[in-house]
Amino acid sequence: MKAAVIGAGSWGTVLAQILSDNGRDVCLWARNPEKAAKIRETRCNGDYLPDFRLSPSIQVTADLKEAVTGAEVLVFVVPSKGMGSIARQVAAITDCRSQVILTCTKGFDLATHKLMTDILEETFPRARAIAALSGPNLAREIAQQQPAATVIACREMKEARFLQQCFLTPYFRPYTSTDLVGVELCGCVKNCIALVGGMLSGLGLGENAQAGLITRGLAELTRLGVKMGARRATFFGLAGVGDLIATCTSPLSRNRSAGYALAQGKTLEEITGGTHMVIEGINATPVVRELARAHQVEMPIIEQLYQVLFQGKDVRQAIGDLMKRTAKKE
Repeated sequence: MKAAVIGAGSWGTVLAQILSDNGRDVCLWARNPEKAAKIRETRCNGDYLPDFRLSPSIQVTADLKEAVTGAEVLVFVVPSKGMGSIARQVAAITDCRSQVILTCTKGFDLATHKLMTDILEETFPRARAIAALSGPNLAREIAQQQPAATVIACREMKEARFLQQCFLTPYFRPYTSTDLVGVELCGCVKNCIALVGGMLSGLGLGENAQAGLITRGLAELTRLGVKMGARRATFFGLAGVGDLIATCTSPLSRNRSAGYALAQGKTLEEITGGTHMVIEGINATPVVRELARAHQVEMPIIEQLYQVLFQGKDVRQAIGDLMKRTAKKE
């Protein structure tokens, strides 16, 4: 069985290797022909994982038609802002009626505020199935084959189990779910909370503050998710609290690192201009804020984060305002 991994960032590169280690035929697509050629020749994605080597059996191409033709599984791992455009290019090649589509992108469409699976469902109405993978999955750790678990969500459990078997390896353990909205929403909102986690670390605050953030951030995420039709239990699993813990506390998290830099006095422009990696939490924050307002859900952490990112509020002042909110029951 062939799988096409569309997107050759750090996560796409590692996912291609996981599929290969599972015994699948894999083709990794990179947008830039020069980058594709370099990865193909050196077996190394130097921009993201300079110490990691891809298996010789993994094909690498910049030709999208070559990548998706004959593939039973299409794995989208592109930045959220480019998902619609790339999906439409794929749709011009195949209608995916015999293919399973999996998004591993944790973000919203900025123009419509839709989840990635919504964009894919609109683009591929005849697809065999559309699913999402999300969990505490730091690419560098998994590249070293350190044990990790994740969640694959699909409305059709049969297809979720099929994808589970595609990605199952001795070091990567997927669990299945049919709560597509909940699992995908977790991956989007946790990036925002992780920015705040980085800010706390950047101010030199300790574990009490981090634990409070993760717990209250989970409460905000759960409130929004339930209002959007997700199952409460999803938020207490790998995609929810699991991903929050990893992303809020690990120095490998790009969102946490961005929050840390903000607390240290760097501007958004300096942070985003100094990396080729996408910091999805920055783009997701105004979307989550609008969703909270639309669903009449109180999300004070998100509100303070928005004010820091886009209204120039001081990080210390934002944390102080959170602590001075009216006392209430848990």
